[in-house]
This record gives sequence, structure tokens and C-alpha cells, in this order.
Amino acid sequence: MEARSSGTPGEPWDSGGTLRNHQGPDDHPFSSMFCCDFPDQPPRPPSLAPQRWRPLIQGTQEAGTRAEARAGVKRPEVAMADKRRRVKVYMMSDDQLWDELGTGYLLPTYEERLRGLSLLVQSESDGSLILESKINLNTPYQRKRENLIIWYEAENRGMAIIFQDPASCYEIWKDICKVQGKDPSVEITEDLLDESEEEQCDDLPETSEQLGLPNCELSKLEQIAALVTAGLTSPLRKERLALVLENENYIKKLLQLFHTCENLEDTQGLHYLHDIIKGILCLNKKSLFEILFSDEYIMDVVGCLEHEPTLAQPRRHREFLTQNAKFKEVIPITNCELRQKIHQTYRVQYIHDILVSKPSVFKENLFSTITTFIFLNKVEIVSMLQENDKFLAEGFAQLRDKTTDIDKRRELVFFFKEFCAFSQTLQPQSKDTLFKTLTQLGILPALKIVMATDDLQIKSAATDIFAYLVEYSPSIIRGFIMEEAQQSEDGNLFINLVIEQMICDTDPELGGAIHLMELLRELLDPYNMLATPTKCERSEFLNFFYKRCMHNLIVPLLSTTSEDVCEEDNIVGADQNNKNHLNNYQTAQLLALILELLTFCVQHHTYYIKYYIFRKDLLRRVLILMNSKHTFLILCALRFMRRMIGLKDELYNHYIIKGNLFEPVVNALLDNGTRYNMLNSAVIELFEYIRVENIKSLVAHVVENFYKTLESIEYVQTFKGLKIQYEQEKDQQIQIQKTLHSILYSKVFCRDSSVLEEKEEMNFKENIEEGEADMPPLEGEFQDCCDKFTEAKKTKENEDKVDLPKRISFGDLKFTSSHSADTASSRASNPSTISLVDYSDDEEEDKEDETSLRKRPRL
Repeated sequence: MEARSSGTPGEPWDSGGTLRNHQGPDDHPFSSMFCCDFPDQPPRPPSLAPQRWRPLIQGTQEAGTRAEARAGVKRPEVAMADKRRRVKVYMMSDDQLWDELGTGYLLPTYEERLRGLSLLVQSESDGSLILESKINLNTPYQRKRENLIIWYEAENRGMAIIFQDPASCYEIWKDICKVQGKDPSVEITEDLLDESEEEQCDDLPETSEQLGLPNCELSKLEQIAALVTAGLTSPLRKERLALVLENENYIKKLLQLFHTCENLEDTQGLHYLHDIIKGILCLNKKSLFEILFSDEYIMDVVGCLEHEPTLAQPRRHREFLTQNAKFKEVIPITNCELRQKIHQTYRVQYIHDILVSKPSVFKENLFSTITTFIFLNKVEIVSMLQENDKFLAEGFAQLRDKTTDIDKRRELVFFFKEFCAFSQTLQPQSKDTLFKTLTQLGILPALKIVMATDDLQIKSAATDIFAYLVEYSPSIIRGFIMEEAQQSEDGNLFINLVIEQMICDTDPELGGAIHLMELLRELLDPYNMLATPTKCERSEFLNFFYKRCMHNLIVPLLSTTSEDVCEEDNIVGADQNNKNHLNNYQTAQLLALILELLTFCVQHHTYYIKYYIFRKDLLRRVLILMNSKHTFLILCALRFMRRMIGLKDELYNHYIIKGNLFEPVVNALLDNGTRYNMLNSAVIELFEYIRVENIKSLVAHVVENFYKTLESIEYVQTFKGLKIQYEQEKDQQIQIQKTLHSILYSKVFCRDSSVLEEKEEMNFKENIEEGEADMPPLEGEFQDCCDKFTEAKKTKENEDKVDLPKRISFGDLKFTSSHSADTASSRASNPSTISLVDYSDDEEEDKEDETSLRKRPRL
């Protein structure tokens, strides 16, 4: 019998067990790869079932048909002819590998037991049942490679059938689609399979162990392009394709065809070569890149990439690389290997940019080996340059030479910028060695010279080099600045030059100023400053900075905010000229950058910035910026004040209260009106923080001065909460004062009474011993004595007008009484007993009291 191939009769199986290669241009190039290694001229298969089971099967089918007719079930119209379809059956194992179940013949059959159409496969050797699978409505089936159907059983077990004849595969596929109500033109009946499942499908056995590519001929370019494109669909195919391309000089022959197609002006062939070379690059194999990117072939590869099929006219990549892209040796390079490596790196980078014209994560991953190739080349270039000390030393010498012309200086700066960019690819140890070498060769003095030039391109490139150095080690930069400050007493310092470049940036968007501000913040960050037993970098550098640099940083702030304190209202304002200056966008953006840096200093520099703010009255100047029409500048000023309050430092709080510096904030809130925007939220958050943290001094100041103005704001409870806290604190202070007076009175009175009783008791005992017992005073007389004592005490307090302090140490405070001479003498004999007020005539009063008391009768 004849076996059918691709639905075309009369094409017998060849002796090799695979279909003969009579594919047309539109046939899938890999269709023959998945034909199983069936034997020549397969024998006539046995009957579908043993003879004794055939009547039973037929009877069952007839019974099922009658049952469906009675139940009104419409049976799907499926061709049930006894067509023999030779297949191999595979099942996925627990190890995610495909195990072969056997070779047999498939026939779709309606099974009454399964109540539906099923796929039955019987072994060609003994007629045993290999597969019995019902076609379920919800099971996703997928048709691949024209002769493969894949699906999953109910227990999540992968199944696959490989057909000998693609036409048979399509017939079975139509039956499956009819059952599920799908269009046979689709390749997947349900949701797509996962990527892992796709890869597992690619691991199914194939007839050829290695992919074979046709000979490199013009007539075979289309077939080669199709094979290369199809070879990118799975990792296994990529490996096989790369193995073929590495052998037999296949790439060399392809690039020879490129010249032939160009000479013949064969546009179609050039388009095929574009797809072939791009596909080879997508294989992501370093061994292939070594061939493609060699000096012999790299320009031919670029030429192939010019002829993109989607473009009407080819691009001119080779013309750009050979004519427009000029290699300039700023310093002569005598090493031929180094020069060749630089050329190769530039061209490979250009090829990478062609392939990844629209950046995406997918493309970057696809060409990751090219990126690695470029990376390794850059490492080699930097290493070669680093080993040549004379080369780098000559470059820095030319930069420092004032006689060097501007063009030469620009090229030198561009070269060192690219050199530092390449250095980022080095390992930490090699990178550390390189930057130490650059510092020793004098890169920082050279940068100071080039940053002072007026050429914007040179300034920008020098700033990038400075950024690389700061990123590597801020301590090296700070050390150079400190050494320079010790040698020079004037203000012409490198860091002042950086501040000047930031302030004088001419870019309307201040791109350079933003970059320099970030570098300054990195230099001022105390967390990357070193501290050793012999040196504290933090204190030394910050002392130097606030003494010799900070005034340069705040020059725009001081010049823009001219202070105008109105005598009538005692508020902070600004004159009209400065107000117009505040409304300039570029000026406002620069001031915002300065405020951001000052806010950073408030957070990290503690007392350095604190006393600078007090000395310059800096917060008052900053709050003038709240008159600007730019909301972002107002928020920067507010954030500066908020950071000060967030430190909860009473010195800052006292400074704010004394200067009445909440007034501009309250005015900004009132001017904002009912708009619910960021400014409104920022001001409310400021007062809410004061309330939550219960900063008592600020709470009292806000309530006493601004509550009447803010009490109408009821959409938040912040100001009412401040009022409640203020009242609670006030009541608590009153209660404390009452308690203090009570404790003080009880301490004084009780102590005087006890002293009096003790002295009288002692006198009484002495009188008994001497036999001088007199009559005790009457009760009324004793009451008169007490009244006189109380009146004398009140009179004394009114005359002295002594104000008790808020905090009194009661242990050291004692009062004396004039009721008896013994208490007076006791005060004189006891030096720890003191009076509230020391009068000059105390001694005379004491003598009079002593005389009067002696005249009183004793008991």
C-alpha cells in the first residue's frame, strides 16, 4: 500500500524511514523532522479489534445509537470510516519527560461507556489497546507541527500523538473541533499552554538527531532562512542549529553569498540573508559571535543588516561606520591589539543598537550574550589603558596645560569621560586600583581647570567625570578639597567652583544644577564620612564648609529675599522688585534646589546648620519665598520649616516663637482659600504634627496668636485639638500652682508650729527643774497670741512682697517664728534655718522680739 505524505498521493516512504524532501516553498521546513522512524512498507494492520469482539462492538454502537435517538440526543457528525492512521503515542512522566507508549493505529470511535467520541489506538504488533481517551468539551487540545496533537487528561497527565501522515492528523483535528464546536483552522481549542508546556512539547523525539542545513546556494536561501527562523522556537533546536553553523565554515559561505547577491542586485536574496544573519545573532552563542564579529566578517554582517525586508530602501550602516564615524586618537595608541579592540567594541555596540532599536526587556534578554561580549571588551580596553602609565599621564598633562587649545581639550575630556564610563564594568578591586591611579596622576586639578572654562560641552563632560569620582569615593574628593583649602586662603576652591557652576547654570530646566546639587549632597552626607582615632572627617569638613562655602550657596536666597518688616503689622513681606524676581520660573527652581539642600543639612548637620540659621536669621528669609506664585517653591520653604520643627529642638522653637514666624504660614493657608491641594495638606500636616507631638511651647504660641483666625476651619479637627490641648495645659498649670502653694504653706506653718511646741516643752522642763512654775495663760489669751501671730505673718508678707518661684526646693527652705525667744535664739544657733528675705535690720528686730518675749510670764 502507499503511504500518503502531506495529503498528496503517490509519494512512497523512502528507505531512511523519513518522508522524501519534496516540500514546496510554503511547506513547513521542519515537518519532516517530526515524522517517526516508521519501518519501510508497514504491513497491513490487524483488524481494529479481535474478531470475537467485533459483533459486540457493532452491537454496542447500534444500541448506543438507538438510545440516543430515544433520548433526543443529537450525535455529532463525525466521519467514522475505518481509516487506518499510523501514530506513535507518548505520555509525560512524573519527571516531565515524554515516555513512548507504543506505535499503533488510531480510529475515532463512539464509546457508549464513555458517552462520547473517543480516540482509540491499538498496537500494530499485538492489537492491544494503547490509548483510549474521550474527547471532552472542556479539554484544551493543541495541534503543532502539522503532525502532532497534544492535550492533558483529567488527572493532569500530558498526552501526545505523532501522526505518520499530516493529512491524517488534520482529519482527526477536524473531528476534535467538531465535538468542541471549534473552527478547524485554529491550532488551539482552548487557552494557550504554559511556556513550560511548550518547552516540554519541543522535547518530543524527532527522527533526526541533528538538524541538517542545505548547501549555501542562491536557490536555497529561502529554505535556509525558514530553517533558521524555525530553529529559534525552542532551546533544543537552537543548540542543534548553532552546532551546524559552527562547522564547515557555513557562516563564511553565507557571507560570500551576500557579496554575490549585491553584485547581482538580488533584492530577494538580500532580504533572506538579513533574516538569516539576524536569526544567527538571536541564537545568542558566543562561539558564533567570535566568527561574526571578527575583523574579516563584521562589516559583511553590518551589510546584511542593511537590507531589512520591511523597508523600501536599504539603510546605510556601512557608510556611516566608514565615513561618518571617525576614530580620533587624542593620544597616539601604539598598541595594535588595543586599537583593534576599540574598533570592534564600537561596531558591535552599533550592531546591538540596530537589533534593539526599540528598547524592551524581551529584546535585552534575547541579545544578552552580545551585551556580555561588549562588557568583556570594555574590561579589556580599560585594563590595557591602565597598564600604560605614560598614556594617562600625558593626557592629564595636556589637560592641565593652559596652552592647550579648546578643541584638543574637548577631545581629551570626552576621552576621559568614556574611559571612566568603561571603568564601571570593572570588578571592585580593579576599579579601586584604577581610581587611585587617576587620583595620583592629578585628575582632580585637571577637572578644576576644565570646569572653569566657558565651553558648555566641556563643562558637561567634566561634570560627568566628577560624578564618577564622587560615586566611587566621596572621601577622596573631600580630602583633596581640604588640602586645597590649607594651601590657599582665598575663596578660589574647587568646591566653591562646583557651587558656582550650580548657581550659574544657563539651562532653562537646570539639568546641570540638579546634577551638581546631588553631588554636593553626597559630599555633605555625614554617613559616608570616615572617622578614625586620629581624624574625624565629619567635624573637619563641616567646619570648613560652613566657614568658607555656605555663604556662597545661599547667595541667591539672600539676594532674592530682601527683608521688609512693616512697622504697623509687624509682618514679613518683600518689595515689589524682589516679588517679581520670585515669580521668575528659573529663579524659583534654583531656590527650590538650594532649599532642598538646606533641608538636608537641617536633618543631618545638627548644630552646624542650627547656629548658622540663628546667625543669618535664615528661616525668616526662607519664609519670604511663600509670597511666590510658584507652589513648588512655597512647599520647599514650608518643608524647610517643617524639618526644623520635626527635630523638636526647643532652641528652634524659641527662635520661631520670638520671630513670630508662623504668620507667613497662616497667611499662606488663608490665601489658599478653600482649595484642597498639596499646599493645604502640607500646612494642615504641620499643625497636626505639633498637636500630635504636643510641643507645648508651639501649641501655646499658635493658640494665643492665631486661634481666632483659624477657628473657622472645621473640616479638620486640628485647630480645635490645639485649643483643647492648650486649655488642658493651662488648667494643669493652675492646678500645679495651687498644689504648690498648698504644699509650701503646709510645710512652712507645720514646721513653725512644731518648732514652737518643741521649744516650749523644753522651757517647761527647765522651769520645773528650777522651781519657777507660773500660771499658764488662759485659753483666750492663747487664742489672741495665735491671732497676733497670723496677723504679723500676713503683714510681713505684704510688706516684703515676696513672689514665690515656680520651682522651690522645700528641703532647704525653713521659716522662723517670733512667738518665743527660744525660737529666735534657735534660728541664731542653727545656720541651716533661713528666712525668705534677708533685710538689713533683721538683727534689730530680733533683739526687740527677744526683749518682748522675755517679759512674758512663764509657766
